[in-house]
Amino acid sequence: MNGLRSMISSFLLYNDIAISRAQDARPLVDFFASLRPVTTNHELIRIGGDSDGGYLIPDDLENVEFCFSPGVAFTADFENDLTTRGIKCFLADYSVDAPPIQNQLFDFEKKFLGQDDNDVFMTLENWVRRKAPDKSDFILQMDIEGAEYEVICDTSHETFKKFRILVIEFHELHKLYQKDFFRLANVTFRKLLKDFDIVHIHPNNCAPPKKYRSFEFPPVVEFTFHRRDRITRKSQTLSFPHRLDRRNVAKNPDYALPTCWYS
Repeated sequence: MNGLRSMISSFLLYNDIAISRAQDARPLVDFFASLRPVTTNHELIRIGGDSDGGYLIPDDLENVEFCFSPGVAFTADFENDLTTRGIKCFLADYSVDAPPIQNQLFDFEKKFLGQDDNDVFMTLENWVRRKAPDKSDFILQMDIEGAEYEVICDTSHETFKKFRILVIEFHELHKLYQKDFFRLANVTFRKLLKDFDIVHIHPNNCAPPKKYRSFEFPPVVEFTFHRRDRITRKSQTLSFPHRLDRRNVAKNPDYALPTCWYS
């Protein structure tokens, strides 16, 4: 039997097919319980456009001076909207040469976020230290196509606590039923939830949810986090979608947040 398993594993790997053990249901239930969004004393507002590039954040922008936004690509509506409120935006993306919008309050670097500082990559820690030393209460808007896990795990709690609001698009979440990926995702979210509450979740409708047992996993999901010391009142959010939510891809059907994520 072991010889047969070895032959099958070798054949699958040769054809670039990987198999992972499935995650037990109980840890998944606990994981989703930890992610339940809350409604707070800060109403949610939409910043950015009415499609991809627009996000819901708490209306808690007073005295926010800076936004850090890695992962620009071809959309900067969120950042452009913030500049109308006097918020300077630091943008970064090695895949493009410049932001899609010219704005005097944009500061662009042609680099990816990662775990090293070199000609192509920079760490979030070092970026914040260089651009806003001795400052705090920033916004982070991060859409870096799956690299968010390594960046979050690599960044210190002290740096994250400099941010008041986090808007992060998480990728590959359809793999949550796989034990290896579940461990990574669980560690990543546990780190953020030490200092932040989740105040909104919105599935990106670029791909339909995947089903596993009684669970549904949208592959790409937008999360909004609010630093806990800014919240004075909260209750569990039990209604989705929010009235300000919009489809990321207009031509695709919309997918509501599965109930296992909040109920």
